Amino acid sequence: MIRTVLGELSPAALGICDSHDHLFFRSALLAGQELDDAAAALAEVEEFAAAGGQAIVQWTPHGLGRRVEELPGISTQTGVSLIAATGLHRAEHYPEGFVAKVRPRLAEIFRDELIVGIGNSSVRAGLIKVAGGFHRLDEHARYVLEAAAEAHRGTGAPIAIHHELGSAADAVLDLLVDRLAVPASSVVLGHLNRFPDSRAHLDLARRGAWLAFDGPSRANNATDPHLLSCLAALIDAGYGDRLLLGGDTTTAKARGATGEGPGMSFLLTTLRPRITKEFGADMADAIFRRNPARAFAW
Repeated sequence: MIRTVLGELSPAALGICDSHDHLFFRSALLAGQELDDAAAALAEVEEFAAAGGQAIVQWTPHGLGRRVEELPGISTQTGVSLIAATGLHRAEHYPEGFVAKVRPRLAEIFRDELIVGIGNSSVRAGLIKVAGGFHRLDEHARYVLEAAAEAHRGTGAPIAIHHELGSAADAVLDLLVDRLAVPASSVVLGHLNRFPDSRAHLDLARRGAWLAFDGPSRANNATDPHLLSCLAALIDAGYGDRLLLGGDTTTAKARGATGEGPGMSFLLTTLRPRITKEFGADMADAIFRRNPARAFAW
């Protein structure tokens, strides 16, 4: 099953999916650009639905303004399935003292949000979102990844990873898969577009993890021209069945419906036609529908 904010869903019913995005997000690093407007979030999902979108996987973890109480209503109004996340981001995204406060019971928090509900709501998380470091795993990243592995063992929930500038994905697999025995098929490696090294991507694909590319965005525009080339290298090598694509909208300015864009709908109005033209309709269907249905299933 796939766990959405409205309950459990058959993977076959997930549909056309944005595999990495945010409707609500509040970070200490993005002051003044918080995603904290319910009306704007609804407008963004409505625009995504109008472009043919049917599901959005939210990667906003514990403590970063998820506003889960808004999600069931948005899902019901738009008909778009929403998946919420538990987990913990890089320490610098949080106010001073927050990480130290939650650290002693991190695995327990993850499990509770997956099994019982997030906060005082009945909304349960559908994945664990955590983060690596820049080209290495620091002590914070290792501790959080270990907590994620413990929560995974008790639930089977998939683990999605933020990679700082797309780096250290190999170190994450060394820890999660090789040392902590999390199946590679339960690991989603994010932001790989930010490190457009096809040789590195092929090495990751051989290890069996899911490969998530996101964007385009102003923050990572320098890597956008490499997206199709990176996808082509993986598809040509036979790994088209491991690819995911998301928008990763993290600021109000980046929304399509109420900001400067490109927004979530860009995935379907612009990138999907390009992928269809380059690789065929069947591959586009795999990236936007079939692969997410497998990657985010418990």
